[in-house]
Amino acid sequence: MSATHEEITVGVPDGIPVSTLRDLIDTNLRMPFPFLRNPHESEATAGVDAWLSLWGLTDVPGVAAMIARTRPAELASFTSPTLDSGLLQIVACQIAYQFVFDDRAEDLGRHSPGRLLPMLCESIAILRDGRAPSTPLGAALADLHRQVRQRCTPAQAARWAWQSREYVHGLLYEAVAQADPFLVRTGDCTSIRSLTAGVEPFYPLYEAAQPRELSPAELHDPVVRRLSRLSADAAVWTADLFSAVKEQRAGEMINLALAHQREHQCSLQAAILLAIQEINATIEEFQNLYTEIEPQLSPAGVGYVEGMVGWIRGCYHWSRTVPRYADVMSVPAAP
Repeated sequence: MSATHEEITVGVPDGIPVSTLRDLIDTNLRMPFPFLRNPHESEATAGVDAWLSLWGLTDVPGVAAMIARTRPAELASFTSPTLDSGLLQIVACQIAYQFVFDDRAEDLGRHSPGRLLPMLCESIAILRDGRAPSTPLGAALADLHRQVRQRCTPAQAARWAWQSREYVHGLLYEAVAQADPFLVRTGDCTSIRSLTAGVEPFYPLYEAAQPRELSPAELHDPVVRRLSRLSADAAVWTADLFSAVKEQRAGEMINLALAHQREHQCSLQAAILLAIQEINATIEEFQNLYTEIEPQLSPAGVGYVEGMVGWIRGCYHWSRTVPRYADVMSVPAAP
């Protein structure tokens, strides 16, 4: 490949118009998993609104409008189409919480990583030590933790808390990277993105959805662990494609497509194609590994991995139509 990658061309099947950046993504991204939707989505939507109001999060200026643009219950429905209504509600509220938390962290971290510390330390204290919250956002997290403990086994709830702490730590790394963006290369970006994705905290809920617990050997099998990493990366990198225009305009850094654009000094369209190559390879590896291990998995193990499939599929279908990322349709497919 050349230094700029501008020679990358788009393969377009006959008769399919490619006019916007969203069309470019749809044409080149390989999504082998069919669209599914949870039948309890409308209940989850109402539940999210009530839960955010209960903890005072929509009293904060801009949050209600952000939630309307983001549609967390829709993302929960698309990623978790087979969950019962109770678990779906937890997933939807957790997604909503993470968007509120993430946006506030970005706002604070933009000024200084140090301004994030009280917010992040409160979250870690709640998740690790069970301390009482001191803010509405902390109270919402404590309530999520309570709901998870009610639906999950102690081991599953512990995994949920650990993965959630990883997400919290990732936001501090992101703030540090934003403070000195010229030092952030693609590899650094993907390492931080794997934490800030916030996808893996949902996987213990898919454990809880199974009729019996996974065995430790199955849960910690190297192939299953690799599937977890691949699915989270594929899901969040796909969202990065559609959010790239929004995040570029906002001056954000931790996005796979924008990282390729910085590193190769190319157009956003060429960077999107480079990111798609990476995502397609990741999804192909996931499929191959899943085919290899599926005969060895218990029914619970298959259900758990299907939860990972849901995030790959769901993030794509949600990202391409959600108002939060509508800017992707304002940019032409050609540079």
